[in-house]
This record gives sequence, structure tokens and C-alpha cells, in this order.
Amino acid sequence: MKKIEIDTPSAESLIVCGDGAFEKYIPELCTGLTFTVTDSNVYKLYRGIFDGVFSSCGQVYVIPAGERSKNYSVLLGILKAMLAAGLKRNSTVFAVGGGVVGDIAGLAASLYMRGVDLVQVPTTLLSQVDSSVGGKTAIDLNGVKNIVGTFYQPGNVVVDPLFLKTLPAREVRCGLGEIIKYGALGKDIYVKLIENKNNLKSPSFLRDITYDCIAFKADVVRRDEREGGLRKILNLGHTTGHAFELFYKRKSHGEFVLIGMYYELYIAVKCGICAPEYAKSLIELIKKVITVPAYGDVREACRMAMYDKKNVRPREVSLVVPSSPGKPQELRLSAERYAELVQSCSDELKKEGA
Repeated sequence: MKKIEIDTPSAESLIVCGDGAFEKYIPELCTGLTFTVTDSNVYKLYRGIFDGVFSSCGQVYVIPAGERSKNYSVLLGILKAMLAAGLKRNSTVFAVGGGVVGDIAGLAASLYMRGVDLVQVPTTLLSQVDSSVGGKTAIDLNGVKNIVGTFYQPGNVVVDPLFLKTLPAREVRCGLGEIIKYGALGKDIYVKLIENKNNLKSPSFLRDITYDCIAFKADVVRRDEREGGLRKILNLGHTTGHAFELFYKRKSHGEFVLIGMYYELYIAVKCGICAPEYAKSLIELIKKVITVPAYGDVREACRMAMYDKKNVRPREVSLVVPSSPGKPQELRLSAERYAELVQSCSDELKKEGA
């Protein structure tokens, strides 16, 4: 079992990662009055845990599974239930689930009484390697992802691979989307991915690489908690991935991150930023996990990229793209040029599939 500490200007977080982390640490953290948020899928799979560990010290609140729960109505329902349960400022909120649960429960914890203790217990591969760490909380609004939220560090994050045993194949793909993103950001992770490219879904490999991804993100968050500069690199693949996710909606977030990375690697090569051979090695990893689709007229989808939080100028799209192993960089394009390159990539994919 490994530990990582994140010390930021606003708070300190302790992350424990490894087999047995849940059994060892959760009972120690369940002191005083608690409030646990989970979703219907996780509750069904692990009802015994909720009825035993979490119900003994507070209320368990179950929200519908899926991205649609990241909205104002569900958030308000959580806050009302916290009030009815009598939570005080020294109470603790547990977020037990994937990224949706972590985001909305974290936001509720940051708002209630201007902030109560928060413990993240991620149960999906994606939330374990990425979203549970770093203190981002959010809900969606008017179809725009994560546009209303806070930076609010959890006091503890408990990452236990026991939850990965029940994940469907699609959830593993989603987690690999973020893992490959970290490979495009960190040289050591990239090397491990290349060495294990035919073994990406192996449980032992996933346990090992999970810690590496968390350690990489923790270092970035320590240096830039509120995404003022360096932390923007963690959005690699997300500009186009989010745009497609908002417009096409037929896949999950992690899958769209993979698709977004593919399109943005194409753009990086065309703009002379990324060496073709390096891009090819990352594309090979992506294709091990997902079949990248070609789309028709992408102009409407590309307009969604204008909502990306990295953008700083009107009619300009900001991307984070790999240039060489361990060296990402920001690329800014006019909205017109961005849409042109995304369309060109889609057209190339059509030719490959013909």
C-alpha cells in the first residue's frame, strides 16, 4: 500500500492506494456524523458495504447512475438531505462511486456550511487514476460539462483495486483513456505503456499504473492547484473529447478522451508540433483500446469547443497536445482552422475505413 500527500495553499490531502486500503482506512474515517453519496449501480453491487460500514455512522444517499445526474436538481436534493440529516461543520461527506458521484458530492461538500470534510472513495478506473484526485468538483449546466463548480480538496482519497473487479469492459476503456493521457504527459508512464501495449487491461498492470498516474497528477496539483498554468496540461485530449461528448453523446467520457486525443494528435502533427513517429506510437495505444470513428460534418460539434475553459480569446480554441515524450504544450488555433483540421482528420479516417 502506498501513500501520497498533496499539500496546497487551501488544504492537505492524503491519498492511500493499494489492496486493502478500503478495509484499513474507511472504518478509521467513519467517525462522528457522516453522509455518504453513491449511485444506483454502485449501491446495487456493494449494498453490503453501505449497509454495514457507512450506514452505521450516517445516511447513505443514492442518486441515479450516469452523467445526467450532474445537474442542479440532484445537487439541491443532496444538500437538502444533508440538512435534514443534521450535518454539522465537523461532519464528513463520503463520495463513493465514479466521476459523477465524486464531482457532485464534492461540490455539495464544498457548499454545505461553506465546507465540510470530504473523503473520495473512487470505484471506477477513471475516477481512481484521475477525477478523485486534485479537488475539482462540478455539475453540468445547459449541456455544458463541468461549467459550475469549485476547487475543493478532499481530506482523504482511498483508492482500492477491489472495486475494479466488477467493472464492465466499457469502464476499463474509459479509465484507459485517462491513463493513455498520462502517458502522453509523463515520459515514465509512456515507457510503461509502450512496454505493456499488448497487456493494457491486465489487472496487475492497471494496479501498478494507477499509482503512477495519481503520483503524476498529485505533483501537478501541488504546483498549480487552481489551473492557472501548469495544470492545464491535464486537459490533453479533453478539448475535442468534450466537444464530441457534448454533441454526439453516444459514448462515455473516457472513450471521448481517447477519440479527442486521436484527433488532436493529428492536429499536432499537421501543425508541426508533434513528430509523426511519436504520434504514431500514441495512436497505436489508442487503437488498442477503441475504434476511432469518422464523423460527417463536424462544424457543429467543433463549436462546442468554444466552451472549453482553457480558451482565453474569442473565436480561438486552446488545445494541449504532445510534442515529444514528457513534453506537452498548448496550441491555440482560430475556431475556423480548428474545425478545418478536425474535419480533415475525420475525412482521413473515412478513407481508411473505405
